[in-house]
Amino acid sequence: MNFMTRERETTERFLPGLDAKLAAMPLELLESADTPALALFRDAGGTGLLIGAERGGCGANLAEAARVHRALGARSPSLAIAVNMHSCTVAAMPPGPAGDMMLDMVAQARLYLASAFAEGIPGASVITPKLHGERVEGGWKISGSKKPCSLSKSMDILTASVRLRPDGEAADQLALAVIPAASPGIEVRPLPGVAVFPGSETHEVVLTDVAVAEDAISFFGGSDDTLNDALSAAWLTFSVLVSACYLGMASGLVERVLDGRKGTAADRMAMVGDLDTAMAAIEAVANEIAQGAIDPGTVARALHLRFATQRAIERTSGLATELLGGIAFMTGDSAQLYTGCRALAFHPPSRMNIAEPLDRFVAGEPLIVA
Repeated sequence: MNFMTRERETTERFLPGLDAKLAAMPLELLESADTPALALFRDAGGTGLLIGAERGGCGANLAEAARVHRALGARSPSLAIAVNMHSCTVAAMPPGPAGDMMLDMVAQARLYLASAFAEGIPGASVITPKLHGERVEGGWKISGSKKPCSLSKSMDILTASVRLRPDGEAADQLALAVIPAASPGIEVRPLPGVAVFPGSETHEVVLTDVAVAEDAISFFGGSDDTLNDALSAAWLTFSVLVSACYLGMASGLVERVLDGRKGTAADRMAMVGDLDTAMAAIEAVANEIAQGAIDPGTVARALHLRFATQRAIERTSGLATELLGGIAFMTGDSAQLYTGCRALAFHPPSRMNIAEPLDRFVAGEPLIVA
C-alpha cells in the first residue's frame, strides 16, 4: 500500500525492526497498562532519536522525527504520546557541558526522560512551574507535584522546571532540575479511571523534599527574553511532534478503511489528501525550526499548523469511523483510535484561547500568548 510509506521507511532506517514488531501485536495489547511497546522502543534505540550520531544517538532531524512519530501513532497511540514527551524533553535540554553529558547518557544507555515541566508557552509574561525548591547545604530540596506525567513508571530520569534563586541574585530564576527517578522522595500515584492512552504510563509524580545536587541544576537565564529564547525551540518541537503523533492515530483509522476498501474512492482519497497535506505542513514547519527560526512568525505558523492538523483529524477520523461501521466501533479497535486522536484538542493552548492573540498578530500586533 502506498500510504505512510515515507514514515515507515524513515522508522525502519532509524529504528530497524520496530515497526514490524508493533504491527505484529494487537492494539489491545499495545494499549494496555502492560504494553511491551515502551520496552521495544527503548531496545530499538529510540530514546536517542533526536540526539546526534556523534553522541551515540540516531541523528534524526525534526522532520524525520515527525515521520517516526506519525508511524508510531498509527501503531500505538500510547507509545506515541509517551515518546513525544521524551523527545520534547530532549529538545528542552539547555546547551552546555551538563546538558551534553545528559544527552550522551540518554543515547548510549537508552534512558527514558520524563517531564515535570509547567504547561507554559514561550512568549507568555509568566511561566510558572508546579514545583518549588529551597537552598540546602550542597544543593537544593525540591517538592511539588506533576499531574499528568507520562513515562512515570519507565522513566530513568525526571526533568523538572522549578524557580530557584541563584547565590548572589535578588530574584528567582527558572531552572531545569535533572533528578534520577529512583531518588528518595519521588512517588508515583496512579490517576484513577484513565481510559485514554493507558500504555503511556500517565500518572501523578509527587516530589517531597527530594535532594538535588548543585551540578544537576541548570538555569535558563534571568530575563524573560533569555527565558523565552531558551524555551521557544523546545515548545515549537512539541507543537510539531504532538501534531504528528495525533495525525498518526487518524492515519491508523484511515489505513483500516483503505485495507477494507470501505466507502467510495472519493471518500478514501479525500481522507488521504487531508492527512498527507497536514503531514507536508508539519514537515515544512519542522524544517523551518531546524534552521533556527524561533521568531513570532514561526510560533504563529506552528500554532496554525497545530489547529489545521486538528481540523484534518476531526474530518478524517469521523468519516473513517463511520465507514468502518458500528460493529467495528463496538468490538474492534476503531473506537480506541478515534478517541485517542481527538485528544489533540486538549493540549494547551486551546483553540478558543489562542484565537484572539493570533488574530491580533495577523493584524500587525505582537504575538502574546497569556
